[in-house]
Amino acid sequence: MNRNDFALLDQNIIYFDNGATTLKPKILAQTISDYYNNYSANAHRGDYDISLKVDEKYEETRQLVKKFINANSIDEIAFTSGTTDSINKIIFGYYKYTLKENDEILLTKSEHASNVLPWFELAEELKLKIKYIELDENLKLSIDNFKKSLTENTKVVSIAHITNVVGDIRPIKEITKIAHEHNIDVMIDGAQSVPHIKIDVKDLDIDFLTFSAHKMCGPTGVGVIYGKYEKLKNIKPIEFGGGMNSSFSNDGTREYNTLPQLLEAGTPNIAGVIGFGAIIKYLENIGMENIHRYEKELRDYAIEKLSNLKNIIIYNENSESGIIAINYKNIFAQDLAIYLNKYNICVRAGNHCAKILKDDLNIKNTCRISLYFYNTKEEIDIHINALKNEKILDEII
Repeated sequence: MNRNDFALLDQNIIYFDNGATTLKPKILAQTISDYYNNYSANAHRGDYDISLKVDEKYEETRQLVKKFINANSIDEIAFTSGTTDSINKIIFGYYKYTLKENDEILLTKSEHASNVLPWFELAEELKLKIKYIELDENLKLSIDNFKKSLTENTKVVSIAHITNVVGDIRPIKEITKIAHEHNIDVMIDGAQSVPHIKIDVKDLDIDFLTFSAHKMCGPTGVGVIYGKYEKLKNIKPIEFGGGMNSSFSNDGTREYNTLPQLLEAGTPNIAGVIGFGAIIKYLENIGMENIHRYEKELRDYAIEKLSNLKNIIIYNENSESGIIAINYKNIFAQDLAIYLNKYNICVRAGNHCAKILKDDLNIKNTCRISLYFYNTKEEIDIHINALKNEKILDEII
């Protein structure tokens, strides 16, 4: 699907590391080059034509993001440097001022480091309690286990929509309904979901959503905070400087801008944000439903083929996304990834920044195959044939 749009595929590589970052279509480089070559002014700073064009293009992307996730207002959309930055700004700019000692934060052990470490830091500072929703036998988050985890002290549920190792798609709409009945906030790490499935923040009733452009064919260094306005309006900036203030005086008095500029101090990644706008149009033209449907077809095909290999262990056979975690018996995950590289197959090996998942997975490192819409069944076949190689151990040694 749309393979001709990706110049990197001309290098005869098979790219199965889309969970880390995706390939970039030619339209991204073209859009970014157009900015740098033809109207490379700052944003929200000038009163001349090319600067006003920058403002128009930059804010067009904000409108596109609003529509893409079905937010109520552009005031609910702030640009950051990525999901990690977005989560930190929410935790230290909002929850630092709304939580108190002994309040409980619910996570799972399959969360990414970006959705764990900031909570550890805030918990230590405010004497909060971190608790984990138990995963079921398939390493998924079930509604029953979620309900069992709730107490009168639970204040925030902070989880990924799709996890980056197990690849399970969480029942977010049911979770938010139950959480809100108990006055509990829901913050969603959408880094692995927004690029792959249609997201409607109003339908899901999410309080906060974070995601990154680079995992959805966009540029690195661009992320998004979405927050319900009634919550986001109470957030405090954790970065201060140009672009987020309207005035200040030598006696220390200062007045800050309103949302979303309040959260966008300094010169932003202008080229990246404008490029991201082109990518949102690109993905919408393909159709998020079409992307999800095709990925599921690829996943089902890959699982069927992998299941027939006697030396392959599949850790998330029953998950729904394009993420497949495997190992080859008696071969270290990184050695397997290096072996596959000989066949120009790109996979990720390691713990994938989900370092406490080993408690439930019972193994620290896996090889992760993560699919996207430009992958093919033919590529999967090549991967399978490489794993079938009877001399695989000799080649690795």
